[in-house]
Amino acid sequence: MAHQKLINAFKISNNTTMATSISRQEIAGKVTNILIKSGLKPLETKPFLLSNLDSCTTSLVLSDPTLSTYSCLLFFKFLRTNQSLVCHKPDIRAHVIVISRLFKARKFAEMKNVLTCFAMDRNVQCPVSDFIVLVDKRFDEPNFVEKLCDMLFRVYADCRMFDESLKVFDYMVHNGLKIDDRSCIVYLLALKRSDKMVICLDFFKKMVEFHVNVTVYSMTIVIDGLCKKGRVEKAKDLMLEMAGKGIKPNVITCNTLINAYIKRMDFEGVNEMLRLMEMDRIAYNVATYALLIEWYGASGKIVEAEKVFKEMHEKGVEADIYVYTSIISWHCKLGNMKRAFELFDESTERGSVPNICTYGALIEGTCKSGQMDAAEMLMNEMQSHGFDVNQMIFNMLIYGYCKRGMIDEALRIKDVMEMKGFESDIFTYNTIASGLCKLNRHEEAKRWLFTMVEKGMDPNVVSLTTLIDIQCKEGNLVEAEWLFRDMKKKGGKPNIVTYNALLDGFCKKGKLQEAYRLKEELETRGIISDIYTYTILMHGECVFGKVEEALNLLNEVRRKGLTISVVTYTAIISGLSKEGRSEEAFRLYDEMMEAGLTPDDRLYASLVANLHKM
Repeated sequence: MAHQKLINAFKISNNTTMATSISRQEIAGKVTNILIKSGLKPLETKPFLLSNLDSCTTSLVLSDPTLSTYSCLLFFKFLRTNQSLVCHKPDIRAHVIVISRLFKARKFAEMKNVLTCFAMDRNVQCPVSDFIVLVDKRFDEPNFVEKLCDMLFRVYADCRMFDESLKVFDYMVHNGLKIDDRSCIVYLLALKRSDKMVICLDFFKKMVEFHVNVTVYSMTIVIDGLCKKGRVEKAKDLMLEMAGKGIKPNVITCNTLINAYIKRMDFEGVNEMLRLMEMDRIAYNVATYALLIEWYGASGKIVEAEKVFKEMHEKGVEADIYVYTSIISWHCKLGNMKRAFELFDESTERGSVPNICTYGALIEGTCKSGQMDAAEMLMNEMQSHGFDVNQMIFNMLIYGYCKRGMIDEALRIKDVMEMKGFESDIFTYNTIASGLCKLNRHEEAKRWLFTMVEKGMDPNVVSLTTLIDIQCKEGNLVEAEWLFRDMKKKGGKPNIVTYNALLDGFCKKGKLQEAYRLKEELETRGIISDIYTYTILMHGECVFGKVEEALNLLNEVRRKGLTISVVTYTAIISGLSKEGRSEEAFRLYDEMMEAGLTPDDRLYASLVANLHKM
């Protein structure tokens, strides 16, 4: 019915045109002559002509073959944008005429712009079937309707008018019009970017159903969207289904799924994708190797990451700076600074230009390992290559100096950072307060934390842990416990460092029962006791003459596979020495030396004292 009404309306319009054809022809002729001779400007001074521009007169002007396509388009735009001068806005017929002329002139970019105007204008919108009926036969050319529909399909997709776009697609497939697979890719991408993956998957299935040319690129778009929504198994199933239909995945498809499995820490999923790639003889590209290096690095398997890196070179795949930065970063995180610098030198020798992330990884590594001279040199080199130091790097330098106990240098870096326009954030304040706490400058540390609160920053777990540590070291266990309870009451999640600080406070006060209760609590919360937890308890037991309990804890440490530190050995050996158990003390000393650990002066003092007792 709507379709017939539209046709009838145009029949009436055409009859009216015949009845008053002379006057309208004259008006159209005058407008056309002005446009040909002088352009648009004089029209603005002809209110009589503009006020008499109705639908039919406008169509006569736009259809006039003596008027160039360019002038036709300018006139059309003039009518759309000067509503104060004209009483008639271009209707659907005017849009069709201009679109037809632009197609004939092969002005496809402008044609798409006019179609966008049509799509966005509520006054001229109509069903695609009605729109096609109105295509003026005088401008008809082979494939015009097909090209017009294909472009309209893209326009609706670009405008996020997905329902209208789908109606155009349905019209085309049911009328035997060929649709470009690239247009379908535009639609799929628009749906994915708009997070409409249900519609995206349904449309892809329609493409398969109606035998639209489905490519690995369109399939990969859908797979990527599904992966981003967490539907990784559905994405893999789609890949396998399409492979059965002859659409084989490529390396980008596989990388997409590998990346999704890595984000889920799904070891089996990653391995399965690698097996599928091997079966289908899909060669790894640089992105595949980068993903695998990230995967092994994040899993703590740096040896495996190095194997992948070596294989990459052997296969002739050139590592880019992103791959180098990834493996450098993981070596830095593990403290393997010698290897990190070897890789850095290798990357520059191969022509890779380090970026700010490369320098950032090295600076973080050198700061954590206490190589502050190297960190400053890297910062200067980075700046000489045109990279500005960001707040993260400034904070890392502050952390490095605080870790070394060089608080004045840390404060110097803080001043430089603020002169550069960065404001000290919660990380800055926490780092400096923690650094001061380690130097037993407790009052200064508290002042930094209070200043942070005064500046409107809410203390986090790190801030409160530092404050709890200070209270414990000052012997204020009641205050430390209150802070601890208040943190949990307000939804804060104490970490292993928080528990260790309070454990240390209990042990130094001889409250070993409370310390063990706290250890039980942290493990109930799913927090794993680390070597510091055990060392604190061992030290507490030894101080109060309970060496057997300390040795039991040491055996528990060995069963759990924790790395025993110099501090741990020192605590136990000192306890054994006090009890006159020299043979056991020296046996542990030999074990420590075999492990490559260097004893400190306190340990030597304990052993010497033990020798005097013998």
